[in-house]
Amino acid sequence: MSRGRRASRGTVGAAGLALASALLLAGCWGAGLAPPPAPTGETPAPSVSAPMQATRVQLEGTLRAAGISLVDEEAPFRPAETAGLAAAPRIVLRAVLPDDPGQGRIVVYDLGDAQAAYAAAREMAAYLATGPGRVQFPSDARFALRLLGSTVVFSSWSEAAAPDPEAGRRLMVLLDGFGIPVPIQPS
Repeated sequence: MSRGRRASRGTVGAAGLALASALLLAGCWGAGLAPPPAPTGETPAPSVSAPMQATRVQLEGTLRAAGISLVDEEAPFRPAETAGLAAAPRIVLRAVLPDDPGQGRIVVYDLGDAQAAYAAAREMAAYLATGPGRVQFPSDARFALRLLGSTVVFSSWSEAAAPDPEAGRRLMVLLDGFGIPVPIQPS
């Protein structure tokens, strides 16, 4: 067989394969088989445990009594935290401070039982008292670190960054009266 004939057979073979592939795909789509839909990019909301929900309800009641609304935080937020808290399920809430929308975030972690929550909260308190922990927050930051059952409640607030210091102070006083305190002792 001559070289020209072999080349033309190869070209015809490649063209035939391409045509057959196109017809096969068209036939699949015509038969009701469509390519999978494009992903939407949305992820499902995390499930909220019963202890986290109970803590949220109590927080909501405490804040509502003082005229402060509590909502789910829409923006991604993760404070500086210890490994034990970083690994725990959590929800991020925001106390609505109308003149200070950048603050008021409250993180509720569920550690599974009260002893694990206490250990994680003590670890966080020790971290916040150290230099590496302190530099993660403004120098005037106040912290609320509280226990309620198997949950740890954490919030921080900075007066220097607050356009409405009175609302932030009021929020911190309310959080200071919530649950069981975990003191942060500077080292």
